Amino acid sequence: MPLKHLLTAGTALAVIAASGGSVFAQDVPTITIINHESPRVEEHLARIEAAMAEKGTPVEINYIGLPNSGYPDALGLRLLSGEVPDIIYFQGGDAEFANQGILEDLRPWIAQSTYLKDALWPHNEARLENYPYLLYVFPARTKSPLIRQDWLEQTGLGAPTDLEEWTEFLRVLSDSDYDGNGAQDTFGIIAPDNTAELDSIFNQSFGITATWLKDENGEWIHSRVSDGEREKLAYYQMLYAEGILDPEFITSNWEVKEDKFYTGRVAVVAGTAGSVVDTYRSKMQQVNPGTELALLEPPDGLEAVNIAKEDRGFAIHAMSENKEAAFAFLDFLASPEGQLIDRMGFEGEQYVRNGDSYEVLPDMGLWYPRYWTVNPEYWTPPVDLLAPVAQASLEQGARYFTPDNAFVWPGELAASVDAAEQYYRTSVYRFVSGEWPMDRWDQYVEGWYSAGGTAMTEHARTVLQ
Repeated sequence: MPLKHLLTAGTALAVIAASGGSVFAQDVPTITIINHESPRVEEHLARIEAAMAEKGTPVEINYIGLPNSGYPDALGLRLLSGEVPDIIYFQGGDAEFANQGILEDLRPWIAQSTYLKDALWPHNEARLENYPYLLYVFPARTKSPLIRQDWLEQTGLGAPTDLEEWTEFLRVLSDSDYDGNGAQDTFGIIAPDNTAELDSIFNQSFGITATWLKDENGEWIHSRVSDGEREKLAYYQMLYAEGILDPEFITSNWEVKEDKFYTGRVAVVAGTAGSVVDTYRSKMQQVNPGTELALLEPPDGLEAVNIAKEDRGFAIHAMSENKEAAFAFLDFLASPEGQLIDRMGFEGEQYVRNGDSYEVLPDMGLWYPRYWTVNPEYWTPPVDLLAPVAQASLEQGARYFTPDNAFVWPGELAASVDAAEQYYRTSVYRFVSGEWPMDRWDQYVEGWYSAGGTAMTEHARTVLQ
């Protein structure tokens, strides 16, 4: 059932009085938002409603929260049923609906906006030009490798700087008993569900500098059938065989990954730069008081950032009858007032205010913005909201930022792309777990091309220069 948030009586009366109307004449638009379930969402949205009313753009919000687990599938079923929410949060699966014409082109709205047109990051602008249906105003979601500071010191090795040092570092960690439970039951590293987070750290070390690479004949090939991919998977296979990579990674979602990190079952994880790293630090200190996190440098830089489209974000339903109100909500969240609410949390819990001065409280590390973190050249918070390690992770992402050459696939190739991806993920686990020896590589390549890779490659060679 949707959760309906009404304007408080006091706020509504104030707005009515300011407009010279009556309570019965007030026509406040209602917008419906579908998103993940989120802690304290009713209180958060009520504050946004009140602030928008004070700015003269009152709205009422119906919020539909779907479970985090299986969210893309649950969302897809609701949309396919004919439901028409005004604002939709996607975390994959959006292209299917964009191809059906039910997602609004956001570029004209942003061009006429009060705040968003100046608040975007450069990668947001590039992605909107390539795919104008999804918006996620955040720093690029680079992944930063993290470890407990005390464990880093106990290794006696210092932070690793190249692949050889990284391998030895992870091996020492997996042989350790730094959690003091009398057993060597800590794994060096984990990546939840698949190897994507490992790739964020190690791709560059194996020459995987982009999605599409040129082979020895100068022809474009997908990196997933490149020599570098084969060498990388052989490396992961070694990590798995030696007990360095947590063998449960394939069945461990992000929540399990985090729990293993906080409880000492895994030594190194990758965290999304910025507020997620801050959350990891705060949760680690809840479980292990006083423990700080250390940021590690990837051996050869972070993986290239896809600028073809946002991989998650907010869309407006093209059939919505409340597009103006829906966009006003998104635009308000980029305003100074919206940023204070969304990024700073609740006064008295995440921060205290004395006039124009703010002080961050320990619980700030547990808060994360539900919507936007705008470009700091446009607006910066009145006080540092991130711990030093989290701020350093953002700077690391900016330092290693390189754009990828991936692009948006046409709808007619969706089945080929999905089939090739499924074949790749299944095959990767078979290689990494040792079920398939690396001398089966040629059969894998043939299978990938047969599963959809041939059509993908033929199209890519018409797109890439």
